Amino acid sequence: MDVQIKGVHIDVRDETRDFIDEKLEKISFAEDKIVSLDFTLTKEKQRFDVEAKIHFRWGLSAVIKEEAFDLHEALDRLIDSVELKVRKEKSKIKDHKDHKDLNDIVEPDDGL
Repeated sequence: MDVQIKGVHIDVRDETRDFIDEKLEKISFAEDKIVSLDFTLTKEKQRFDVEAKIHFRWGLSAVIKEEAFDLHEALDRLIDSVELKVRKEKSKIKDHKDHKDLNDIVEPDDGL
């Protein structure tokens, strides 16, 4: 999983990068399902807008946005939302594969 972090109107410090890396341990169960995860941190007057773009192995991309007056609060909420999205998409793929396997097992009747 490739993680990119960029700041707009803000310098992304090592502490912020470490905070994000620590929080990303929540989605370590799906590292093999995610191609890349791009974070954009934007400082707007008195608030922070944070955005994550997730690119899954099966071609799906998702964009999640959060905003708050505190950067760490915004990042915390964003990563919680990312975790929820990853779990949801992973379960969809798992359900789809399980359902497909069940259909393969059942053989059609040849008019019997």
